[in-house]
Order: sequence, then C-alpha cells, then structure tokens
Amino acid sequence: MFTDPDTDIGGGQHRFPVTNQSAIVQARSADHIVRQRAFDTILASYWKPVYKYIRLKWQANNEDAKDLTQAFFANAFEKNHFANYNAAKASFQTFLRTCLDGFVANERKAGRRLKRGGDLQHLQLDFVTAEDEFALHAASADLTPEDYFHREWVRWMFTLAVETLRRRYQQCGKEIHFRLFERYDLADGDAGKLSYASLAEEFGLERATVNNYLAAARRDFRRMVLEKLREITATEEEFRNEARSLLGVEIK
Repeated sequence: MFTDPDTDIGGGQHRFPVTNQSAIVQARSADHIVRQRAFDTILASYWKPVYKYIRLKWQANNEDAKDLTQAFFANAFEKNHFANYNAAKASFQTFLRTCLDGFVANERKAGRRLKRGGDLQHLQLDFVTAEDEFALHAASADLTPEDYFHREWVRWMFTLAVETLRRRYQQCGKEIHFRLFERYDLADGDAGKLSYASLAEEFGLERATVNNYLAAARRDFRRMVLEKLREITATEEEFRNEARSLLGVEIK
C-alpha cells in the first residue's frame, strides 16, 4: 500500500550508501572461512526460490524437491561451483539457474538416491513454509519457470529485508516504527481502510509523528534491500539492474 509517491518504498531520493561485500566475489576466496560465509549468504538468498522452481519446472514432489535443493547446494559448495561464475556472460541468477537445471537433469538421468543435508545441516531451511507459499502463490499459465523463479526470488528478497529491519529495530528500541510500517505498508485485507490519522489514533501518536516514523522505516527498508542485493551481485551493473527490478529506482 504505497500511495504517496514521495514516501513510498521506491522513495524520492535514490542515493543509498551500500557497503556490503559481494558474496559472489568472496566465493572465489582462497580462505575457506570466507568461502563458507559467502556460500551461506548465497544459500540463504536463493534456497527458497530454488525449491519452488524445482517443484514447478521439474514437477518434483515435496520430498524430492527438498532433497534436490539441499543436494544441489551441497554439491555446489563441495565443488566450489559458484567460484566459476563469469559476470560478463550472464547474471548470477541466470548462472545459478543454469547450474541447477543441469544438476537436476543429471540426477534424474542417473537415478541416484540423494543424500539430504550434508554440509548444510547447520542451517535451518524451512521447507514447510516454502511449500505453503508454493501452494499459495501458484504460477499462472503464462508465466515461464524462469520468470516464476525471479518473481519468487524478489518475494524472498523483500521477506529477508523485512526480517532484517524487524531485528534491527528491536535491537535499537524502534519497535513502534516497525509496527507502523507493518500495519500500513505490509498490511493485507483492510489496508485500504488505514490512514495516517487512524494509525495516529491507534498508536496514540501525533499524525506528523506517524508520517515521520513511516518515512524513516521506508528509508531503512530500502537500505536493507540494497544491502541484500550488494551481497549477492558481482558487478555494479548487475547491482543497479536488480535495484531497478526490485525497487524501481536508478541508483546514483
């Protein structure tokens, strides 16, 4: 629900300081710990879209999709596949999806029994929620598996950014900022009935305070999204393209 063009998620000013290092670049590091940290970032950013993509394109059932998702990432880490990414040839998202298709095709052809988990046991992947979302946000008939993958990746990026914003606001005592953002910008159903005046009454705040808190939360949310993007893009061009795709902004 972003009705004010000056205070919506895209925002009016697009000079965002983003300093996060790219996990795609760090995946090539000679330091095992740095590579592990980079891999965990890539996994956290892509496992859910990968699972849903396998369910859709490869018509895998729930259990097989779980196994294939975890086996794909375990194999990628073991063989350091992500270090082979060449930004001059394709976006990282395209590269990852191509690797995934090749992996699933080979596993189907070989008929091997997949070993779930491996080096991923330390990470908690919520496949129950992923499956619920797969059922809730079904792909339309005119949506290609590739476009569906990107759509679900965008959804996941926003989810991660929202959760990061929630944690940071809890840590710095700005819970009310997040509650306002959640009620007004993330609300479903009765969102159209909300107004700054009604929120001011609900939270016992001045209307101007609601406006200021929401504007601050939107700025911080945009920064969270861009931090996530910086972590999983290898070049400035790819970063700018994805920022345009997710937020509809041109980064200066």
